[in-house]
Amino acid sequence: MKYIDTSIPEVKIIEPTVFGDNRGFFMETFRVDEFTQNCSEKPFVQDNHSKSSHGILRGLHYQLKNTQGKLVRVTSGEVYDVAVDMRESSATFGQHVGVILSGENKKQLWVPEGFAHGFYVMSESAEFVYKCTDYYAPEHEISLTWNDANLAINWPLTNNQAPSLSAKDKNALSFNEAPKFT
Repeated sequence: MKYIDTSIPEVKIIEPTVFGDNRGFFMETFRVDEFTQNCSEKPFVQDNHSKSSHGILRGLHYQLKNTQGKLVRVTSGEVYDVAVDMRESSATFGQHVGVILSGENKKQLWVPEGFAHGFYVMSESAEFVYKCTDYYAPEHEISLTWNDANLAINWPLTNNQAPSLSAKDKNALSFNEAPKFT
């Protein structure tokens, strides 16, 4: 696997080596020895799998307690995936990384603890799988406004139409009012 630096040093794009022929393909999606050397030593405790339709935006989410690092990938379809630095003490505080993840490009994104995370479904549907370094704790979850002007995320919205959001995401906090990590 190739670990690629982004504009935020702690956020990594991971490109697997894919071996394929006319029968299909094989790839490693995770190796603990490489991952701990390049990303984090914190173990994963939970795997999640979601399916979403075109135009759905999930996020931007983070947990103040039970803070999660996430290793995310798409097994089918295509999404625009975003990580926002919510660590006030960081040199990249308030900045974000955005990358297209798809079943075709097989890229993964490491989103460390202290970051808000979200994705927008660009294909007809997308299946999204991810490993977490802590358990989901909805009582500690914060939803950050997806289109906050302070973040200036250039979401690739289809025909510039507003995305479909959950009730939680419709009532999300602005970047200025959202609690931060120290």
